[in-house]
Amino acid sequence: MNNVPVRSSNSSPATMKPTGDVLTALRNLMKNLPNNLGSINAYIIPSNDAHQSEYLAARDERRAFVSGFDGSAGTAVVTEREALLWTDGRYYQQATKQLDTNWTLMRDGQPSTPSIDAWLAKALQPGARVGVDANLITAAAWTPLQTSLKTAGCTLLPVVPNLIDLLWKEQPAVPHNPLLPLATTFTGATIAQKLATVREKLADKRASVLVVSALDEIAWLLNLRGTDIDYNPVFFAYVIVTPDALYLFIDPAQMRPQVEDHFRANGVTVEVRGYDEVHAVLQELAGNSSTSATPSGTRPLVWISSGSSYALVALVPEERRLNDITPINLMKAVKNETEAKGIRDCHVRDGVALCQYFAWLERCMSDGTPVDEISGATRLEELRSRQAHYQGLSFTTISASGPNGSIIHYHPLPETNRPITANELYLCDSGAQYLDGTTDVTRTMHFGQPTAEEIRAFTHVLKGQISLGTAIFPRKVKGQFLDTIARKALWDIGLDYGHGTGHGIGHFLNVHEGPMGIGIRLMPNDPGLEENMFLSNEPGYYKDGQFGIRIEDIVQVVTANVGTNFDGRGALTFRTITMCPIQTRLIDVALLTAKERDHLNAYHQTVLDTLGPLLREANDLETLAWLERETKAI
Repeated sequence: MNNVPVRSSNSSPATMKPTGDVLTALRNLMKNLPNNLGSINAYIIPSNDAHQSEYLAARDERRAFVSGFDGSAGTAVVTEREALLWTDGRYYQQATKQLDTNWTLMRDGQPSTPSIDAWLAKALQPGARVGVDANLITAAAWTPLQTSLKTAGCTLLPVVPNLIDLLWKEQPAVPHNPLLPLATTFTGATIAQKLATVREKLADKRASVLVVSALDEIAWLLNLRGTDIDYNPVFFAYVIVTPDALYLFIDPAQMRPQVEDHFRANGVTVEVRGYDEVHAVLQELAGNSSTSATPSGTRPLVWISSGSSYALVALVPEERRLNDITPINLMKAVKNETEAKGIRDCHVRDGVALCQYFAWLERCMSDGTPVDEISGATRLEELRSRQAHYQGLSFTTISASGPNGSIIHYHPLPETNRPITANELYLCDSGAQYLDGTTDVTRTMHFGQPTAEEIRAFTHVLKGQISLGTAIFPRKVKGQFLDTIARKALWDIGLDYGHGTGHGIGHFLNVHEGPMGIGIRLMPNDPGLEENMFLSNEPGYYKDGQFGIRIEDIVQVVTANVGTNFDGRGALTFRTITMCPIQTRLIDVALLTAKERDHLNAYHQTVLDTLGPLLREANDLETLAWLERETKAI
């Protein structure tokens, strides 16, 4: 069965948090809410912060605090008698290991798993009240949940303050770290230039106010970066744009003189307000009767994404809401020439570090030097740190040996750390932040003799990865339509994987970036693929408790040279910019077509031609010899 209580016999005691006391305290609060709000019968704890970030600052790890599960995706629901956690296929194994017996794991995405609203509607009696912090749930999620509960005779209630915050006695403080101004030599456009385009989009939509709550959109618009969230170079703020003003809502302590100088150099005047003032200012702007009407007599719209928090969206009268994805989201996704070059360049430097790591690791395997998942990840980080413009990692390195590789979003901890040996597959998914771009790459390797099963699975993952990487498709096609291309080789032998095939990637920003992507699930805001979007190409296969395989490159969407050009619509394809060999030891060459072999050989020649001169210049002959061996034609 898919949704059964998690038993401690299936879990590692070292990674499991007892949750009985916190659940008891939470249920007591639910019976007697603050601010005379009465009581609720169920409380929803999303993974989000107030900006709907994928990765969180320590302060916002509320769902992890109450459940013990610390994966990046999942929603907890606590009722008077039950505690449930919904999460997707990337985290089934991790959740099984981290949830204690108080919790039931709901395997989101499986046919027999009900949605949260469907479960609540069935489990609760008519008249029941369901609470949630409206700052932590998007308007897009609030509306169908409210409708479903109302149909069942139940009520959805915004609860303030957050109940977990009241229980969490050692909750970390709100971060407010210094900001990093990013020069136009890296961004390719000033704030003033970006702002002019944004205001053109506002005029096109007859909107007078744009609300920006996504942290990466704010960082991109303002050519600023921060460190308020680990691995994500963003900072906590809101932005509101009007035809004649640019408001920034931020902790005043972060507004240092160099930031003011940066704004002047970028040709903009910024009205700085306190972070918590955004609600009052938005309410004033949204309800201001002096706002001029359009020629048709209607009042201008307030553009606020339905991906913003319900607490923000609810401040705008419904008749004045423009709930489209923000123009910044789309502008950010299509890199300008400076950004595109920076992303390509940083992948070359990143490739040098990766090759140095794998060459070192192979030598350790051959001479018997002990290496484990943690020491390996530490070595890779040190090698990356030597590269120009390095700013840190883009996510926690997934350094996974043997069975740990089957946990899709695994990262090593002292209690789970395993040696890397020549007897098992080793999966390494890693990335870095550079001033000129962000990287994300996965390679799976075996330093001994892989099994026939491992070779067969790896080869079919590779076939799917090549198939997607060489695909030609019409301009503006949705990424969802390309997903099957990567899966077909695996489906042909009855295998599959439980994660998306491709995600967008930021320019010295979040490693996962929308609005486009490649996966089975519908992405309603996907505008369709176009030139200078950058995405990952990462099919895989995972055998629970035994091994994991993933091959991941970053690819750039480029023009394809085809005769008919889709009748003038425009033909596109992918250019692989990741520079790291794919281990041929794991390939059954007999299973590859001539086209697939030619593609792999051409890619390996490009890697050698690109990285070889850099390794010679650095006099790194050991890595150069490894690279020459790993890129030999098959």
